[in-house]
Amino acid sequence: MCTKCPSTLFLLFFLVAATESQAHSFGVVYTLPLPFWLYAWGAVAALVTSFLVLIFVDRDRLLTREGSVCDISDTTIIKLVKRWQLLKLLKLLSLGSLLFCIATGFWGVRNPYGNFNMTFFWIVFVLGFSYATVLIGNLYAVINPWQFMIDILARVRPSLLRGCVRYPSFLAFWPALILYIGFIWFELFAQSGPSALAVLLTGYTALNILGVALIGRHNWFEYCEFFGVFFRLLAVMAPIDYKPSDTHGGGGHLRLRMPFSGVLAEPPQQLSLLVFVLFMLSSTAFDGLHETVVWKKLFWLDFYHGFLQYWTDTNPFVAFAAMSRLYSYWQSLCLLLSPFLYLLVFVSFIAAGKFITKSPVPVKVLLLRFSYSLLPIALVYHVAHYYTLIQTQGIKIVSLVSDPFGWGSNWFGTANWLQRVFIPDTSTTWHVQLALIIAGHIVSVYVSHVLALRSFVTSRNATLSQLPLLVLMLVFTVSGLWILSQPIGS
Repeated sequence: MCTKCPSTLFLLFFLVAATESQAHSFGVVYTLPLPFWLYAWGAVAALVTSFLVLIFVDRDRLLTREGSVCDISDTTIIKLVKRWQLLKLLKLLSLGSLLFCIATGFWGVRNPYGNFNMTFFWIVFVLGFSYATVLIGNLYAVINPWQFMIDILARVRPSLLRGCVRYPSFLAFWPALILYIGFIWFELFAQSGPSALAVLLTGYTALNILGVALIGRHNWFEYCEFFGVFFRLLAVMAPIDYKPSDTHGGGGHLRLRMPFSGVLAEPPQQLSLLVFVLFMLSSTAFDGLHETVVWKKLFWLDFYHGFLQYWTDTNPFVAFAAMSRLYSYWQSLCLLLSPFLYLLVFVSFIAAGKFITKSPVPVKVLLLRFSYSLLPIALVYHVAHYYTLIQTQGIKIVSLVSDPFGWGSNWFGTANWLQRVFIPDTSTTWHVQLALIIAGHIVSVYVSHVLALRSFVTSRNATLSQLPLLVLMLVFTVSGLWILSQPIGS
């Protein structure tokens, strides 16, 4: 009897948290204007319709749909960029911003909303620059601050660029994935403030220097520097295809192409890069899911009553400290395993398509061939979950540039600008998220179908192979919308 009473209190706690919490991704409590199942069925209908339309489109037309590529390296605008040395200016600005984020983190105020480095790094760089990359291409490959720092250091010690050991080919992109997982863990669970972010950036800078000294500039920034890999994958979807020249001045290009046509280009050759793409998708989904009341109740009520009470204590109040530690381990483990769970699901659906068509192509080859079809989904998940942060906190960068340390300065006269709290309209936010999720999955359905036409001899087999992937897209769509519709718990 005594154990049921505290359990009831736990249940009341989470019910109150759900009642008083914000609807997911919203600043205020928001009730959907229509039942969720109507939105879910509408999204399913949109994807199925787009798939049916693609079936009846001429095969040759789809295979040539990606269009031609136009070289723009000799256009007037690009010539002006070269003449005015704007790229060098952007490199200096990039490195200066990194160092300034470190400085404001160490010597600025501890309030994350009053310190320049939190808004600039998390909102302007991690979010804003990611979305800009999808529009303008891989500019990061040129202005990477850590790469620019290495090039400066190499003027003093040229041998730094060569490294001292050969990079093992079996490592591929696994180091970048490990760093990416660690970065997301820091973002979600470290309770970081300005000083912690400054320590992170300082440590990552030192890691870049040591990494280049160990395996060389090319290998480090190609396989290990996770921001470079992340932005490179986003740039695959951009209408501008930019590849910097190699150390000998060759191999570079600047071209204009159809949006998302880069997804249909050469697929990745390493499984590690596919897992990296899957983590782009799973980490965003996990970030949304782990804040919901459903997720918290699963651990604190279902798991506790099921078996954890026997490991901790049957009195929930006595067990709370141990449960909190277990919860942090549980969260970290779920984040770590999330891309491999997605990989298992993806492999299953690809294998199902191979089984239906009786294709002789190995599963691994098909897996890599269709891996980039997930990029549009990862993009729209990311935008749908985080774009409101640019509206609410991103605009604060205007005032923070005048008072970056939070000392009451007003360097550019903008310290008092845009101080009013901005809360996006909840109805608009939900419907924008809905449109983004559906649009991204439709693009993925299109990309998958074109890749299938390239991979299978007949249109019939290509269509059959896509039935399992269509089901997977429908699952992703409905689950993504469901997560966004859930209330968040404290």
